[in-house]
This record gives sequence, C-alpha cells and structure tokens, in this order.
Amino acid sequence: MGSKNKLKRFHENETFSNVIQPTREEILNGFSLQGKWHTFFKNNNPIVLELGCGKGEYTIALAERNSTKNFIGIDIKGARFWRGAKTALEENLPNVAFIRTQIELVDQLFSENEVDEIWITFPDPQIKYKRTKHRLTNADFLKKYHRVLKENGVVNLKTDSEFMHGYTLGLLHGEGHEVLESNHDIYKNTYSSEELTSTQTFYEKQYLEKGKPITYIKFRINYKK
Repeated sequence: MGSKNKLKRFHENETFSNVIQPTREEILNGFSLQGKWHTFFKNNNPIVLELGCGKGEYTIALAERNSTKNFIGIDIKGARFWRGAKTALEENLPNVAFIRTQIELVDQLFSENEVDEIWITFPDPQIKYKRTKHRLTNADFLKKYHRVLKENGVVNLKTDSEFMHGYTLGLLHGEGHEVLESNHDIYKNTYSSEELTSTQTFYEKQYLEKGKPITYIKFRINYKK
C-alpha cells in the first residue's frame, strides 16, 4: 500500500464515528469509555472483541450475524481496519467499532467483567523464544483477558500455525484452564460450526491456497479473580 493511500485512510478514520484512536497516555490515565461502553453503543448488549483484527473481516461478519451483540476490533494498524470501519458504516452496522491501539492495553480499555467473548484470528505466532512475551496467548495476556471477561466468558483462537495451536493448548492444560473445543483442521472436521468456516479473512484465504490446515481452540480462563 502506498504512503498516499495510507494517509488517505488515516484521515478517513478520523471522520468515522465507529473508529476510536486514543493516545497511549489517554488510555493509561483513565480511558473515558472503560466500564462505559454501553454509552458508546447506546445499549447493554454483550461485547465481543477481535484482537489483531486486521481488515476487520471477522468483526464485520460476526456483527452481521449477531445484531444483539456489540463487536469491537482492535489493531494498531488503522490503515488495515479502515476497510472494516468503512464497510460497517456503508452497511449501517451500529454494533461495530474499531480501536487503534496496542492489544497489551486491553485491560485498560475495558473494566472487569465488561467483555463476553474474545476472538484472536491468525495472530503472529512469534515463534522465536525471545518473542514469547508478544504471543497473544501467553500467560500475561491470558491474565489481562481474564480480568475483562465475564465469569463464563470465552476466548476463541483461530490460526494456521501448528506451533501457536500447540503452544496455546500446552499452556492451557498446564495452567488448568478449560479447553471447550480443540480442532486441528476446521475444514476437514464435519462438526465445525458455520461461524468458523463461513468467514475467511484475507490471510486465511492465502493459507488455504497453500494447503495449510486451519486450527481452532475455544477455551475458558480459570484464574481466580
């Protein structure tokens, strides 16, 4: 993507009513919507997050199928989720929002027990050991998710990375969390839900063209609050 296109998208994002772009300082010093997301959406419907939402395909698809839930995509790259934000406005989806920030700040964006469900779709597996702290399913991130999730809230991980799938399963079992579903190839498993297979992200299509299996884990985090 050319720099001119990026700048154009950044400018457009600033005009979109469904895009929120707080500074890191604004978040750390008390984010105005923390614990008050019902005022943004003007309802008390359940909140679902997509972390590392990319172009926002999953956020949009989930929102189209679930009008009684609110969906928020989070990504640091605003030029990517510009497409999702624009689509949501064009299709008049009032239950969609996007936040441009780092995922590590998720527990500063939402209060305890404010989120019902989390989706992590095709994250960078950060395979090198020194990059462990950046894996979106490491123990530190799980604690942040647990803090904002409601008591029975769940996390969904969809990835093409066998490493990420195995790493996450090992951590979940090792720490005593509850694995609700584990699928090593959602397109070869006849029990896969439509929610998993009907929407394909930009990256997912590329992986499938290369013959890579798409894996899935649904889990509940059991740390004590």
